[in-house]
Amino acid sequence: MSQAVEFEAVVVGGGPAGATAAHELAQGGRSVLLLDRAGRIKPCGGAIPPAAMEAFALPDSLLKARIKAARIVSPRNKVAHMPIRDGGFVGMVDRDGFDEWLRERAAEAGAERRRGTFLRLRREADGTATVIYAAPDGVERAARTRVVVGADGARSAVALQTVKGAARMPYVYAVHEIIRSPDPSADACDVYYGGVHSPDFYGWVFPHGETTSVGLGSAHKGFRQRPALDGLRRAAGLADATLLRREGAPIPMKPLRRWDDGRNVVLAGDAAGVVAPASGEGIFYAMLGGRLAARSAEAFCRTGKAHSLRSARRSFMRAHGNVFRMLGLMQRFWYANDGRRERFCSICRDPDVQDLTWAAYMSKALVRAKPAAHLRIFCKNIAHLVGLVAA
Repeated sequence: MSQAVEFEAVVVGGGPAGATAAHELAQGGRSVLLLDRAGRIKPCGGAIPPAAMEAFALPDSLLKARIKAARIVSPRNKVAHMPIRDGGFVGMVDRDGFDEWLRERAAEAGAERRRGTFLRLRREADGTATVIYAAPDGVERAARTRVVVGADGARSAVALQTVKGAARMPYVYAVHEIIRSPDPSADACDVYYGGVHSPDFYGWVFPHGETTSVGLGSAHKGFRQRPALDGLRRAAGLADATLLRREGAPIPMKPLRRWDDGRNVVLAGDAAGVVAPASGEGIFYAMLGGRLAARSAEAFCRTGKAHSLRSARRSFMRAHGNVFRMLGLMQRFWYANDGRRERFCSICRDPDVQDLTWAAYMSKALVRAKPAAHLRIFCKNIAHLVGLVAA
């Protein structure tokens, strides 16, 4: 093993969470190593809300498409058209180029990039940690650091080795195919609900300009995803589209109860479980988690106090915990069977639901400014639940 190198922070994982954490720590003047595995692209619809573009200074050049509407397809193939009003849009990115841009931005801020696969963490007598990783040539190398940011995705090796409870995180396993788009000008996302596409989640067709992401997810181990994905492509009229690449990965569905080890490790992104239930949205939350992990790591480097690392989760849940809890309840109830999914899709045709859904998505917060609309939605939900409204 080669001699360890000193860094104030080592960030394991170069996705949106890790790259953001490395960028912010480097911008703050800390010496940072960004360690990332080669050739890993996460299956992802690629949606970026305007709030993320503004909050993280993302240039429009990263966007492959601007989505102006969503089409919600029910188990009985009834379509709810959900336009984004008032000129709003959802940006779409392809994760291979998007993630690399974030990593390069971190490097330009001063972070050192290395390719490698995290193997284990060694605790040192002086309170520091040594990150041991396998370089692309297969040789074990090491980097000694004051603090580690674990952003190495779902089933994070950093989390499993250091953070209590990490092994109990629930997952949806997602697969998607990137295909050549039959219509590069498409500006609507299609979301397919129905047990044939997923018994507990949904299928998606998200256009990215020249390419399209077609995917689905499920937590059911016996669910055959490949045939379901073929069926989704047929349902969307994309059976003959050219396949460019295929990816699969677990996607966490609930934030961990703890994101730090009480010593010198803090988690971010999928490693911390910050993917929104029901929607599966993760890019914005990953980047926010990376930013908060960087701030907690900065505080730790400044003070040496391990409790500083707790602030990442505390700040995140204070801002978004209610949204995650609400979405979790919604997924467990409305996605339980096709009868409920049919009623859920029917609710999506309601203008009040559409307006509040898009407003919450764009701002990344629960919308509280329209109490009358909330009351109408509550009454409509009750009517659907008791069967007073046809699905």
